[in-house]
Amino acid sequence: MRWTIVAVAIVGGARPALAQRELAPPKLSTAQPERPTVSTHAGTVATGWFELESGIELDHGAQPEHNVLGVFAAKLGLGQRLQLSLLANVVAPSDAAGGFGDVTAALKIRLLDDHPLLGSFAILPAIKFPTGSDARGSGTNTTDGTLTLISSRDVFGLDLDANVAYTYRGGSGVHAPRDGWLYAVSVAGDLPAGMGWTAEVFGLPGTGGTQGAPPTVALLAGPTFTVRTWLVFDCGGILPFAGEQPRAFYAGLTYNVGRLWGEREKTVVR
Repeated sequence: MRWTIVAVAIVGGARPALAQRELAPPKLSTAQPERPTVSTHAGTVATGWFELESGIELDHGAQPEHNVLGVFAAKLGLGQRLQLSLLANVVAPSDAAGGFGDVTAALKIRLLDDHPLLGSFAILPAIKFPTGSDARGSGTNTTDGTLTLISSRDVFGLDLDANVAYTYRGGSGVHAPRDGWLYAVSVAGDLPAGMGWTAEVFGLPGTGGTQGAPPTVALLAGPTFTVRTWLVFDCGGILPFAGEQPRAFYAGLTYNVGRLWGEREKTVVR
């Protein structure tokens, strides 16, 4: 279940103001974390800038077993409102061989800014390729198409992100349900000395078929640490309320590598 959530999410935390997500400051672009939350924000990496995210999650389910998930994401700003993301993971389940997992490619397109109802609004179409293995516990053996709707806004000085995603999976439904939904709402704020916090409620409605599962609802929360404007660490935990989502601990980082092309953009103050 968790591997499916990660693939859908394309891996937020305490994030910078939305204007900073869109345009690069004069010398070095500010990191734009899309982790650790399941939801993502509507902001995009500045044009020509390249960013890396990585993290590890340790799961402990209801049974006496432990799973380890490593997530790696690369993000590239293709335009002022366009971002390409590539996601891969490594899975080490206690009951299977594990190994390299499925690879996902996604294109975030920001359509609106400062809309009175939707705030900053973006769509995120994505395709997951079956590079992992169901037999080894590292994939679903299906090619999946996902569309995520993203709304981001500032509420009383806090970053609020809401996501709704629909996934359609190829195949016969033997390895994974043919389709499924995901919802997630996260809020994040700042603390002194470069620290921040984030909290999120996410879930999956129940699915049918041979691989069907009951509804899932869980809470994710933890601190973030801005070491430099271009380097952000995060850690925290996941507590399930319903369904098959295991209890988990996570840790990771977001690193803005730098600009690959293009002229320096001016910062816009909103």
